[in-house]
Amino acid sequence: MTKSEREKMAAGEWYACLDPELDAMRAAARRAVHQHNTMPPDQRGRMAPALEALLAAVAEDVFIEAPFHCSYGVNITLGAGVYLNAGCTILDSAPVTIGAGSMLGPGVHIYCAEHHKDVVLRRAGLEVARPVTIGKDVWIGGGAIILAGVTIGDGAIVGAGAVVTKDVAPGVTAVGNPARVSR
Repeated sequence: MTKSEREKMAAGEWYACLDPELDAMRAAARRAVHQHNTMPPDQRGRMAPALEALLAAVAEDVFIEAPFHCSYGVNITLGAGVYLNAGCTILDSAPVTIGAGSMLGPGVHIYCAEHHKDVVLRRAGLEVARPVTIGKDVWIGGGAIILAGVTIGDGAIVGAGAVVTKDVAPGVTAVGNPARVSR
């Protein structure tokens, strides 16, 4: 039996992102994100109900500032006390796990998709998704970008504006573009 594009995406295989089922999932995420981003803060609270219902798992004390954006939402898991500041974007074509006590500064972006290098296949929407894992008690400074397949260990710090292309070990500080351990 042939796998659906969603099944290929979930399995970490090359898939066509311009698939009707995936389009429908992204539309559902846009509706939930729209509710979150447009509700008055006093009504929204820590996050809009539609966004909370969309996410894979979210602890009770997670707080997501508006605006926020995600591709699917269904691949995002947020641990206790996670805080996402304004302007965070999570393109979650693969699982994104953010551990308890971690905080993301404003404008942090997390990207799980890698587009094909062959122009014809890229134009056809072929991509592969790799998970991103952020450990417990991690601080990611504003404007940082976390690329597909990266793991950031417990207690690490990623400096503002860093572009993280490789894993960051627990307890270290990584800064720059590409991010490197700060001495």
